[in-house]
Amino acid sequence: MTKTNSIAGGVLGAATVATGLVAGVFSIFACTVMPALARSDDRVYVQVMRDIDDVIQNPVFLLGFMGALLLTGCSAWQSRGTPYRRWAWAAFTAYALAFLVTVVFNIPLNDELADTADVTTARERFEDPWVAWNVVRAVLSTLAVGCLTRGLVSYGRWQRTSVGPVGPVASRPKGSGGRRA
Repeated sequence: MTKTNSIAGGVLGAATVATGLVAGVFSIFACTVMPALARSDDRVYVQVMRDIDDVIQNPVFLLGFMGALLLTGCSAWQSRGTPYRRWAWAAFTAYALAFLVTVVFNIPLNDELADTADVTTARERFEDPWVAWNVVRAVLSTLAVGCLTRGLVSYGRWQRTSVGPVGPVASRPKGSGGRRA
């Protein structure tokens, strides 16, 4: 395996992990956090969402959230001319859309929630659209993980066909069938 191929595989793997972590956050909100908060009164609901918005803006989450976009984009760029390029580009497209949904819809809703004094009005304006857009980004980021995973499988197959068990096919002695004595 060449150094360039090894780096591309590492970036593809890192993109898969980062995107998987972010997809997990969005999915947990969709499946557990928001349905649990829906049972709360307006004051508790608004306060908890405000607290979550404050806490989630931390370097660890932002590294994963931004890193998933950058790593997936880098992986898609590195994949040009390879059999797994379509999977990498599909993943980048899906995650870029999830990222865009977050920036265009979820973050402005969070900001509006933080700025509205009346908790009943704040919740009425926030809850349904935020939950709906979160489901969209959860589905898109999960789709991106699936595409990246499929890309990793394709990458592995491509590497096995271009690099044998003892090195590149061209370096094997003739007549050995790739086996060593």
